Amino acid sequence: MSRLPPTAVDWLIAAVMAAFGLAEELGARASPFDHERSPLWLVAVMAAAALVLVRRRAPFTVLTVYSLASAVSFAYFGDLAAAWQFYTQLILLFTLVSEVPLRDLRTVLGLVVTGLFVGSMMLAVDHPFGPGDMAVAVVMTSIAGGTGFAVWRHRQVAVQAREHGELLAREAVAEERTRIARELHDVVAHSVSVMVMQAAAARLMLRPDQLVERETLTVVEEAGREAVEELRRMLGLLRTDSGEDGLAPQPSLARLEDLLEQVRAAGLEVRLTVRGEPRPLSAGLELSAYRIIQEALTNTLKHAGPARVAVTVSHLPRTLNLEVVDDGPKDGHIGLQGAGHGLIGMRERVALFHGRLATGPLKGGGYRVSASFPLAVRTTAGDELAR
Repeated sequence: MSRLPPTAVDWLIAAVMAAFGLAEELGARASPFDHERSPLWLVAVMAAAALVLVRRRAPFTVLTVYSLASAVSFAYFGDLAAAWQFYTQLILLFTLVSEVPLRDLRTVLGLVVTGLFVGSMMLAVDHPFGPGDMAVAVVMTSIAGGTGFAVWRHRQVAVQAREHGELLAREAVAEERTRIARELHDVVAHSVSVMVMQAAAARLMLRPDQLVERETLTVVEEAGREAVEELRRMLGLLRTDSGEDGLAPQPSLARLEDLLEQVRAAGLEVRLTVRGEPRPLSAGLELSAYRIIQEALTNTLKHAGPARVAVTVSHLPRTLNLEVVDDGPKDGHIGLQGAGHGLIGMRERVALFHGRLATGPLKGGGYRVSASFPLAVRTTAGDELAR
């Protein structure tokens, strides 16, 4: 059920108060003398409804103006204090306390003005107010103010929770980007090392008279070695205390079966489907695809426990598509609730290759993770064309 916008709520409250005030004023005027004054009170009711309508824009000003105008009316007419006037005052007090901090001078003055309003209402009318009437007025005023403070406090807590959540999300993104950068730097360092070795091998195969070619390959070797050294320095900054030495081969889709065997041993029933003809992919893309499937299966273990999972890898001419679908918890199993860092990591990895990620629960139960990576089209010569 959708909530009404604040403007619609204001119009609704103003309309209700206007109807209540008009009904009370027209129904309470029994004598001819009262009927002569009814038009003035009709104007007062509509003016009060207008103040209720704009109360959020300047709550202290609206409350003060209404309180002073009501006190003047009490003093002038004496016996015309009505319930709608008191209820309007409570609404304006609630708005002030819910919009302005309690320690603010405007709120303190608003409470004083409300006290003067109640006091003038009791003293101005012809019939005496007893202790019970005074107690009801004080209790209702306290309830309005206390409810307003509770609403204000709830808003503050909600803002703090949202800011805290945003901070955690930013920290999680930074952590995932550092992890991704560390892994990709490992891949790049390995690739550059291979290039350096190939350049050195090619230089050794040159004839003695091929001086230009020898000098060119020497420059390539030196530049490559400097690049590898810089990458190692960067890896040293990115390396954590996890004990990883960066020497183990990076995961890829070719090692996907090893991963599936591990999660099967943990209790998941996993079925792998590979569509299309696999083709060589960049090491970074292979690593990201592997990590997305790994994170999706880990989330299934956390949230669904032992479940059936279908993993589909589709090698299409222009895209690499991944899909991990589980059938949800079994036997009322409630998995551990994570902080959502896994989905953040997936989004970062997909965004790195300008891909698309879709996640969410299924109507019949279960959860689906789908990722799509665009691939470059290559000519027979191996040159990349625009996607």
